[in-house]
Amino acid sequence: MTEKEQIEREVQEGLCEFMHVHEEIVEKVEKVMPDEQQLLDLSEFFKVFGDSTRIKILYVLSQSEMCVCDIASILQMGQSAISHQLRVLKQMRLVKFRRDGKTVFYSLSDTHIQTILAQGMEHICE
Repeated sequence: MTEKEQIEREVQEGLCEFMHVHEEIVEKVEKVMPDEQQLLDLSEFFKVFGDSTRIKILYVLSQSEMCVCDIASILQMGQSAISHQLRVLKQMRLVKFRRDGKTVFYSLSDTHIQTILAQGMEHICE
């Protein structure tokens, strides 16, 4: 039995703690509620922002395209640690890369990522 079915059963049997279910509101929200997989994907997306090193990398890449050496220099970290975090960011499609000879340059995947960072910074600075 799904959680929704369980709640419906409890409401029907009078076991639910709800005083009154606002059917119109519930139906309206259910129509726009993303499916379970989309919510899981969104949760994974936001987990990436839970690591300060990844946030730092995203922030520096919001300023300029950079290679691993540049990022490591700015963050005063080892190149292998930066490469590891870039791999996670690439898997989540937050950064992209291009090759120029032997050098790989990284940048944010799109403007959405920069917007998310800017809005987050604006929120914490309020």
